[in-house]
Amino acid sequence: MAKRKRRHFTPEFKAEVVLEALRGESSQAELCRRHNLSEDQLSTWKRQLLENATSLFKSRDKSSKAATERIAQLEQHVGRLAVALDIQKKALNWVSEKADPDDQDGKGSPE
Repeated sequence: MAKRKRRHFTPEFKAEVVLEALRGESSQAELCRRHNLSEDQLSTWKRQLLENATSLFKSRDKSSKAATERIAQLEQHVGRLAVALDIQKKALNWVSEKADPDDQDGKGSPE
């Protein structure tokens, strides 16, 4: 017995079918027959659209403000890390100069 593969529908197709159902141009049963869908599937898509419709009208400013604040925090963090790295490099140079007593001026061995 061969397994039946699942069909995958694009978001555009789902939106088109649901909007057609909501407009009332044809009945839900007619749409299901025309697109070879189950009525439960169409009802699920309609419910999902109606539940998520409010997110379409939410202000995008909140997300951009949050992103801007996050970027500022990350830039401050990068700045602190850069300063810490600079300090470590200077300390390493200082320690290496003190560890090599022959190399007092840091220019290498005299020739």
